[in-house]
Amino acid sequence: MKKIINKPEDYVKEMMEGLYIAHPDLITYTGDDVHCLVSVNKKPGKVGIATGGGSGHLPLFLGYVGKGMLDGCSVGDVFQSPSPDQMLKVTKEIDSGAGVLYIYGNYNGDIFNFDMAAEQADFEEDIKVESVVAGEDVASAGPAAPGEKNTRRGVAGIIFIYKCAGAAADAMLSLDEVKRVAEKAAANVRTMGVALTPCTVPRVGKPGFEIGDDEMEIGMGIHGETGIRRGKLEPADQIVEEMMDKIVADLPYVNGDEVAVLVNGLGATPLDEQYIVTRKIDSYLKEKGIKVHRYYVGEYATSIEMAGFSISLLKLDDELKGYLDAPAQTPFFVQL
Repeated sequence: MKKIINKPEDYVKEMMEGLYIAHPDLITYTGDDVHCLVSVNKKPGKVGIATGGGSGHLPLFLGYVGKGMLDGCSVGDVFQSPSPDQMLKVTKEIDSGAGVLYIYGNYNGDIFNFDMAAEQADFEEDIKVESVVAGEDVASAGPAAPGEKNTRRGVAGIIFIYKCAGAAADAMLSLDEVKRVAEKAAANVRTMGVALTPCTVPRVGKPGFEIGDDEMEIGMGIHGETGIRRGKLEPADQIVEEMMDKIVADLPYVNGDEVAVLVNGLGATPLDEQYIVTRKIDSYLKEKGIKVHRYYVGEYATSIEMAGFSISLLKLDDELKGYLDAPAQTPFFVQL
C-alpha cells in the first residue's frame, strides 16, 4: 500500500502538527505534547468534555474538539490508546471548575487508561471526573443484561454522543446533567458497518487482514475486528437492507419514531457510493414509518484507508433533538 508519509514513526506527530497549523482558530495543544489536543475557546464555569483514542480514525477522535462539542482529546499512536498521563494533561487544561466528563469507546486499553487518569485527576488535582463509555456496535454483542459488562464496540455512533453532550455542556448544565444526556444518547444509538478492503498501519507496512477482491465482511470493526458474516460482494441495496434489518431489530421502533442518520465512510469509499447508500436507507425507513430528522453523510470515523461504510441511527426525543440541532464548530464538524 502506497502512503504519502515520511518516516512511519513520525506519522502521528507530523499529522498532529499539520492539524494545528490548519486550525489555529479552534485547537491547540497543552504543554509540549502535540498528542494532548485542546480547544482554544475556553468557557469559564462550563463542564469540560474530553475524549481520546488511537490515531488512524480521522476525523475521530480529535476532529470533534471545538465550539459546542468536545474540549479536549488525548491521541495515541495508530490504533493504540493514549497514556493516562496524556489524558490527565488534557483534563487539567480543560477543567473550568465544573468538572470533566470523559466520553470514549468501549476498548480495554482506553477503559483502563481513562480510569487511571480519572483517579489521578481526583486524588492529585481535586477535579471531579465522570465517564460515559460508548458501545453501540450491533455486530459485537446483544444487549448486556443488568450488571453485566457491555461488550459492544464503540464506533461511529459516538459522534452523536459527542454532539448531544457537547451542546448540553455549552448550555451550562451541571456535570451530572451532561452525563445524563450523554448516557441517554448512548442508549439510543446503534451502528452496523461493512468492510470491503483491509487497511495498513504505517509502522506495520502491510494490511492487517486479507479479504478477497469480490468479498465483503458485514459487522467488521474499525480496527479490523471480525464481523458476523463474510461473503461475496452484493448490490448496495441488498447490503443496506441486511444492515438496517439488524440495526432496527436491535433497538425496536414503532411507527412515527424519529431518528438522526449517520452514513459514515471508512476511509476509501467515495461520497458517490455513500449517497447511493443514503438513498436506500431513506426508502427503507419510510417503509417502516420511521421519520428522519437529519442526515449526516461523509467521513466521520475511518479506519485509515479501509473501503466500506457504517450506518448509525440515533432515536430522538425532543430533548436529544434540541441538543443535536445546536450549533457547533470543530475542524471536521460545522453546524450553524
